[in-house]
Amino acid sequence: MTDLRARIHAILAEQAMIDVADVSDEQSLADLGIDSMGVVEAIFAIEEAFDIQVPFNANAPEASAFDISSVGAVVAAVTRLVETQHA
Repeated sequence: MTDLRARIHAILAEQAMIDVADVSDEQSLADLGIDSMGVVEAIFAIEEAFDIQVPFNANAPEASAFDISSVGAVVAAVTRLVETQHA
């Protein structure tokens, strides 16, 4: 779990072009400076890094089954997807 969290923090830091030490679970993606296009790119990177399919609709993010309300929510959602898609 810690490795998964660290990898997600690294992906989001890279997308936001900030130091990974500046990423915390309490922050929103907007807090990190990640715009809607950046969210899509981060999700692609997460899918590739963890070999999962993320149920996210960029046209209606609020209707997606993937919670991007905070970094911690992304970590929790990816953890669930890895557990269910690699079971």
